[in-house]
Amino acid sequence: MKLILLGPPGAGKGTQAKRLQESYSIIQLSTGDMLRAEVDSGSALGAQAKEVMESGELVSDELIIKMISSRIDKDDCKAGFILDGFPRTTPQAEALDVMFDEKGLKLDCVIEMQVDDEAMVERITGRYTCSACGRGYHDSFKKPDVEGVCNKCGGTEFSRRADDNAETVRSRLQAYNEQTAPIISYYGNKGILKSIDGMAAIDDVTKQMKDLIG
Repeated sequence: MKLILLGPPGAGKGTQAKRLQESYSIIQLSTGDMLRAEVDSGSALGAQAKEVMESGELVSDELIIKMISSRIDKDDCKAGFILDGFPRTTPQAEALDVMFDEKGLKLDCVIEMQVDDEAMVERITGRYTCSACGRGYHDSFKKPDVEGVCNKCGGTEFSRRADDNAETVRSRLQAYNEQTAPIISYYGNKGILKSIDGMAAIDDVTKQMKDLIG
């Protein structure tokens, strides 16, 4: 089973990918995680990526495709995998298709998590974590049982990501929508795009995905 999850920052792709990973024994592949692992491994590909990043440049599509190609050749991907965060543009989707064709692989499904932008702003800007143990909370949806005290470790210091502010979040959502709209059409034309309500409760989103996958 080979899947792609599409959705803007904060839509819950990572959470759902982990659930699918546990249910179907397939591997979640985040391009960010793969990139860090490749650099840490000291491979030739990792060295190339490190040099690009240290120069302040973006890692090229070609290099990312090579990295994904190398990763999905590993034994733990034989049963399948979930691509989370890639592709983000139509050229990336086309390059991914070429690489899959060369390996004799085929995408089973592309799942788009449809969300409301303003609701996403509230969801993301309300997030904060315990500084001591990292337990996550939210101003509206997941407050500590005792105000100002972490449920897990009893810590009283909390922090928020600097980029979890409304202006930055709206900018990220706009960039996602502009980049990803063509991808949705691309996979829709191939007949493998499925859309779900990403604003539903977490368990309901998981059920929608499982119903699509079968």
